[in-house]
Amino acid sequence: MQLTERHHQYWQKNLRITGFLLGIWFVVTFVLGFFARDLNFTFFGWPFSFWVAAQGALIVYVVIIWFYARYMNRLDQEFGVAEEE
Repeated sequence: MQLTERHHQYWQKNLRITGFLLGIWFVVTFVLGFFARDLNFTFFGWPFSFWVAAQGALIVYVVIIWFYARYMNRLDQEFGVAEEE
């Protein structure tokens, strides 16, 4: 099968959003977690760095998955490869 220009456009948009969301994931997981160690105060009886790593990161992960699913559904419809309901 020969790949057309539309296939390449679809794949480029997919790679671009995947790279962007992986960048957010990396920052939330490693960068914020690393710098959160310096936040030395308690929050509801736990160190604040624990809350950043355990609670805030999970919320960001769910938002990333939600955003990716919505974006890819719209992209699939735009390029005519959406699954039937």
